[in-house]
Amino acid sequence: MMQLPSRADMVGSLLRPARLATARQAWKDGELEPEELAAIEDDEIASAVAKQEEIGIGAVTDGEFRRDWWHLDFLHAFDGVELAARPRPANFKGEGDSPPIPVITGPVRHARPIFVDDFAFVASAATSHPAKLTIPGPGVVTLMGGRSVVDETTYPDMEQFWDDLVVAYRDEITLLYEAGCRYLQVDDISFAYLCDPAFRAQIAARGDDPDDLVRRYRDTTNAIIANRPDDLLVTTHMCRGNFRSRWVASGGYEPIAEPVFGGMDVDAFFLEFDSDRAGGFEPLRHLADDKTVVLGLVTSKLAQLEDPEELKRRIEEAARIVPLERLALSPQCGFSSSHHGNDLTIDDQWRKLELVVETAASVWG
Repeated sequence: MMQLPSRADMVGSLLRPARLATARQAWKDGELEPEELAAIEDDEIASAVAKQEEIGIGAVTDGEFRRDWWHLDFLHAFDGVELAARPRPANFKGEGDSPPIPVITGPVRHARPIFVDDFAFVASAATSHPAKLTIPGPGVVTLMGGRSVVDETTYPDMEQFWDDLVVAYRDEITLLYEAGCRYLQVDDISFAYLCDPAFRAQIAARGDDPDDLVRRYRDTTNAIIANRPDDLLVTTHMCRGNFRSRWVASGGYEPIAEPVFGGMDVDAFFLEFDSDRAGGFEPLRHLADDKTVVLGLVTSKLAQLEDPEELKRRIEEAARIVPLERLALSPQCGFSSSHHGNDLTIDDQWRKLELVVETAASVWG
């Protein structure tokens, strides 16, 4: 089992500084050249990396500063994947639109590097901590649309679609490794959404078996990282939705615990446990003996700081099921899964990460 760099980790995305948000909008409006935007992104990412290292978080990221969405920028870069507004089984609670979803319009191919240069930059900016990269999991591609978002002329046989998707992912992961990536996080909301009874009912109503989807998405995730190099740490993160501090799904992990916690070939699971919607720790009894759980006990949705003593109490509670040496701590999700960001300030965000580091040091030393 590969070990996490630290007991204090983070999911990946960070709130966009105003200068960065302004520059990206100017670029979209045709008022800023791509190279001018890239220079500003580089500068803001370097500052964010320095701050993460100062706080002492286990592995640094680029905050996903070059993306609009945690998942769509990556998926849309594959040939054959477009974006569209389609009916979704579930939308985010509260007012406002929900994100578009991927649509397969042609053969899925990895025609060019996607996040390789992005990773190379954040790795070059890090001076004392390892860099990690986040990518969306393959289940995200069809979760919201099912068979209806995969062109039947291109893929009359869904098995060929999944085979092509796996090859495309493997091509990118190979290039990332060659660029020096040794910590890859695969984010996939599918598993947590498929814990929600109402969401499962809607999936069944469209003709899909929720348990079959869990196994399909697990097996496809395993396939994209199969035969990975021994020194490539791979983790996964799953949450119940994170968009402008809003959420989608509710329900504990029990429906997916045995096939996923016991059968997914990752080194660690980043799991959301910051609210009652996530249920209790009991499903962790299915965790395979060589896996780590990163407890997402600190919310990234609200500014209020958690009580360190309450965090320690909950870690102790989880340790009754999973040995303490196989636990770690993080926020429950990123702070800005899309460029819009959650409803807290950048200072709030840094205080949250400081709390994670300080609590982890108190618990694990």
